[in-house]
Amino acid sequence: MRTMWFAGGFHWVVVKGQQAPPSEAAILTLAPHSSYFDAIAVTMTMSSIVMKAESRNIPIWGTLIKYIRPVFVSRSDQDSRRKTVEEIRRRAQSNGKWPQIMIFPEGTCTNRTCLITFKPGAFIPGVPVQPVVLRYPNKLDTITWTWQGPGALKILWLTLCQFHNRVEIEFLPVYSPSDEEKKDPALYASNVRRVMAEALGVSVTDYTYDDCQLALAEGQLRLPADTCLLEFARLVRGLGLKPETLEKDLDKYSDRAQTQGGRRVGLPEFAEYLGVPVSDTLQDLFSLFDESGDDTMDPREYVVALSVVCRPSRTLDTIQLAFRMYGSQDGCIDEGALSSILKTALGVAELTVTDLFRAIDEEETGRITFADFRRFAEAFPDFAEEYLYPDQTRPESCPQTPPAPAPNGFCADFSPENSGVGRKPFRKKLD
Repeated sequence: MRTMWFAGGFHWVVVKGQQAPPSEAAILTLAPHSSYFDAIAVTMTMSSIVMKAESRNIPIWGTLIKYIRPVFVSRSDQDSRRKTVEEIRRRAQSNGKWPQIMIFPEGTCTNRTCLITFKPGAFIPGVPVQPVVLRYPNKLDTITWTWQGPGALKILWLTLCQFHNRVEIEFLPVYSPSDEEKKDPALYASNVRRVMAEALGVSVTDYTYDDCQLALAEGQLRLPADTCLLEFARLVRGLGLKPETLEKDLDKYSDRAQTQGGRRVGLPEFAEYLGVPVSDTLQDLFSLFDESGDDTMDPREYVVALSVVCRPSRTLDTIQLAFRMYGSQDGCIDEGALSSILKTALGVAELTVTDLFRAIDEEETGRITFADFRRFAEAFPDFAEEYLYPDQTRPESCPQTPPAPAPNGFCADFSPENSGVGRKPFRKKLD
């Protein structure tokens, strides 16, 4: 493997600090994760890694990787994730009998301009970890490989075209968790991320890979730049509620909201509705839906927003759920209800749906059913582009068009300057 890296232009690897033995730190946390070239750190340390199960089928590489005894995980299988955490815990608590496990806690590739939220898997065992930071101080970046921009083969070709590629691996001091951090893996992960960010000289952002997936989802209602649903998703996670596990509870939430018939609730009742205690995070979440400022909100809006976060590409499923909550006994809604549904689904404060409603309501009855909406959406799959975008979902105060997603990098909307870090949290959709 070292010969292969040499042939690829990585003639020497600068190593700073000292790698701790497995008995002192069973887990190595490496960041930022930005390329498949990060495997250099794996081969230099001969650590086991956590990797996608599909990787075992890659010709040659899949065979080689088995020699370091990796932990395979399937992103789409919730049970696989649980088993992965259990295996990490078992190896981490073996008192050095297993090789060290190198984990990329970001869980995806970014462009190294900031550290995104760390996943808690490496920190659940509650054992000491050694942070490892990776740098590619090259004048020209041909390394970064994200879900936007050049593909894997082009990145490889551009890198091979460089005579020399620089890479630095720095082992930071072993981080031993406090009793509080052992009980709270999220806190442990956050504190380790802060230490690594300081060593790298970069900022942190509370957004995650899932947030970018939400923003870039290919549903018929693609989110506008000024959506508050990203903040909504962050606050839901802050309450300890994971959107990926909440999807199965959507029907339960919608049934409860439907029985209330649009009755607005206060913060204490909303806390009881979610089954969580009143907190600052819950107050911020509540404020997103308290547009009138009277300290009340409609639980139906929460369910619609949650549906979008849980299944961003399944637009019609969200709309059908909303029709069931907002519709009368005959399943019909009026223009006002459609406006509320779409504003919440897009996470914006103002939205004009008159033209869309009239296009769907061909018989001019003033009411439409979900069947009408679905029939129209299937006939005109790009209806949002014509009837809702691009002007109506941006605030008038915005002096210019928000930047487009950066090529070959993290979404511009998620950069530290725009992520809300260090500023007062969003209070309402209008903000």
